[in-house]
Amino acid sequence: MSKHRVTRRQFLSYTLTGVGGFMAAGMLMPMVRFAVDPLLKGGAGDNFVPTDKKVSDITSEPTRVDFSFKQKDAWYESEVTNTAWVYKNEKGEIVALSPICKHLGCTVDWNKDKEHPNQFFCPCHYGRYTKDGTNVPGTPPTAPLDVYEYRIKDGYLQIGKAKPRKGA
Repeated sequence: MSKHRVTRRQFLSYTLTGVGGFMAAGMLMPMVRFAVDPLLKGGAGDNFVPTDKKVSDITSEPTRVDFSFKQKDAWYESEVTNTAWVYKNEKGEIVALSPICKHLGCTVDWNKDKEHPNQFFCPCHYGRYTKDGTNVPGTPPTAPLDVYEYRIKDGYLQIGKAKPRKGA
């Protein structure tokens, strides 16, 4: 049997290399997990949020519909409540508009400006939108209100993501 002796210098080199590798792995693992985790999780699946609004109750008058969903930010989970203005257009199709003004992000309300009835009105800077969500020229909003995707399930309205529209 031959005995292989390790010198102090080799021992220190092996030890420092091992500790350095362990520390590097500890720093790299969260980054690798951050990059790979979304790929392993599959799709978010269903992006539609159920509401308590029956489709049969939707009329041609815009109505405020609130919907809540759980949102997860890193490790913190909270319940978020959003709003949509929902009505049926002349063709009988459902329209779900975002209440967020495209000027500075204030909340619009339906039919609150006595001088301009039957319009969405933003009280922050007197922005106005027509019933279909198109911004009125000469008012602060620079684009139409976003439109929510929707679907109908078991007679109730479900709301998805808001999509921006191009316009005036």
